[in-house]
Amino acid sequence: DVRLVESGGGLAQAGGSLTLSCVVSGITFYDYAVAWFRQAPGKEREEVSCIVNEDGTIYYGDFVKGRFTISTNNAESTAYLHLNNLKPEDTAVYYCAATWGRTVAEKGGDGGWLALYWDYWGQGTQVAVAS
Repeated sequence: DVRLVESGGGLAQAGGSLTLSCVVSGITFYDYAVAWFRQAPGKEREEVSCIVNEDGTIYYGDFVKGRFTISTNNAESTAYLHLNNLKPEDTAVYYCAATWGRTVAEKGGDGGWLALYWDYWGQGTQVAVAS
């Protein structure tokens, strides 16, 4: 079975930092792309970032503006999302997802990654930012 397990969420102060982890099992991690999404109460799901493990291509949502960084450790089949300079509006449940890396590599450019279907999802980790 494919499993994605997020951790690292919690309560942070505005301006603070958190690092989210997503441990992936059941797939060949190198062949896949991993993305982070978030969803706040009453709002639609929002794409945060994704990374293609095979070639290191990275995309970020427009709102990120240098505050978040995505990375992976292929040896440990783990993806990370480093959240810096947190704002109260970053409060949301953060999810990681995975899909075939070649699909993202071929179709992800020019905003294409925002419309891709992601095959596998984690259960989410809550991030709350206090002002």
